[in-house]
Amino acid sequence: MSPVEYPDMDPAQIRTLCADLGLHQAEDVICRAMEELAQKLCQVQDMAISGPRQDMHKTLRSLSAIALQIGMTSLSRVAHDVMTCIEFGDIVAESATLARLARTGERSLTQLWDINEFSI
Repeated sequence: MSPVEYPDMDPAQIRTLCADLGLHQAEDVICRAMEELAQKLCQVQDMAISGPRQDMHKTLRSLSAIALQIGMTSLSRVAHDVMTCIEFGDIVAESATLARLARTGERSLTQLWDINEFSI
C-alpha cells in the first residue's frame, strides 16, 4: 500500500501573478519557480543523506517560500513539518515527513503543470 498525496493548490495566487505581471511574465516566474522547487527537492533529499541539518533547514525554508509564491500550499506546509522534525531532532519523523515531502512535491509540480489556466 503506497501513500498518495492530494496537494492543496491556491489557483488565486497564479491569477494574482498573472494580473500583476501579465501572462507571459507570470509564466516565466512560475516556470523558474517550478524549476527551482524541483532542484531544492533534490537538494533536500541529498542533504537528508549526508548534509548538515542547518543547511537542510535553510533549503526547506526557501522551498516553502517559493511554493507559497506560486500557490503550492501543501508543499509549503510539509516543508515546515520537516523543519519542525529537524528542530526537535526526531529522525524517525523526519524520515517519514521527507518521504511525504517528495510525494507532495512531485504531485504539486505535476498538478501546477496541468492547470488549464496556465498554458506553456
